[in-house]
Amino acid sequence: MDSLISNIVTGFRPHDLIDILLVALVVYRGFMILRGTHAIQMVTGLLFLGVFYFLSSYFELFTVHWILRHFFDYLFIIVIVLFQDDLRRALAYVGKNPFVSSKADQLDRIVVEEVAKAAVQMAHDRMGALIVIERETGLKNFIDTGAKLDASVRSELLYSIFIPSSPIHDGAVIIKEGKIAAAGCFLPLTKNPNIDKAFGTRHRAAIGLTEDTDAVVILVSEEAGAAYLVKSGRISSKLSEEELSNSLAVILELTDFGRGSAAILKGADG
Repeated sequence: MDSLISNIVTGFRPHDLIDILLVALVVYRGFMILRGTHAIQMVTGLLFLGVFYFLSSYFELFTVHWILRHFFDYLFIIVIVLFQDDLRRALAYVGKNPFVSSKADQLDRIVVEEVAKAAVQMAHDRMGALIVIERETGLKNFIDTGAKLDASVRSELLYSIFIPSSPIHDGAVIIKEGKIAAAGCFLPLTKNPNIDKAFGTRHRAAIGLTEDTDAVVILVSEEAGAAYLVKSGRISSKLSEEELSNSLAVILELTDFGRGSAAILKGADG
């Protein structure tokens, strides 16, 4: 044992440290991208099969081992098929910012407060709304489906967009780089079969977008008369204006703001 440790220490090069750090960085960033998505469940399943593969060899379960060995022969193709959406999202994420996650510099305190103020007012008046805040993953495809605005974020403007008589109320507002990029945007619905049956189209769209991207969505339910946060396919409990502001600020990593509370998120399946 001592000789093994000695050989490792004497044979260790500075290049090896860089190699280890690079692998650790890739694994960490991959985990951060997949965290909170259904891909994590599939990764867990593959890891379980991997453990079972070695156990079947150890306990001489030849038939099981043969089946798993042939399964893992096609692992590369299986990964591409199972994780095609997540791989596409990860490549887009890395292409936009290869090494570090940029802070939401332009999503300042005023923007967060205006969004929270509008959401709580709409909840009080039982007006449905979807307000999306872009983060690392670009949302241009969804912005292009709506009416371009490029307007400052103001609670009055957000409120007026979602008035039922507005021609663009039946869709989502997307905020990009501190401005309202577009309104009336169409979002993808979740494909999760275990979603709460009580959730309507607005809930399903909020969950669907946050499953596929790292965006955060403010969901206002006209039926419940409440405002929620949706992130990584999970919906928070009902939030007050202060709770919504603080939770948004924590998620968006705004400094010197939002340290008081954070949204409690629950799974999309209730």
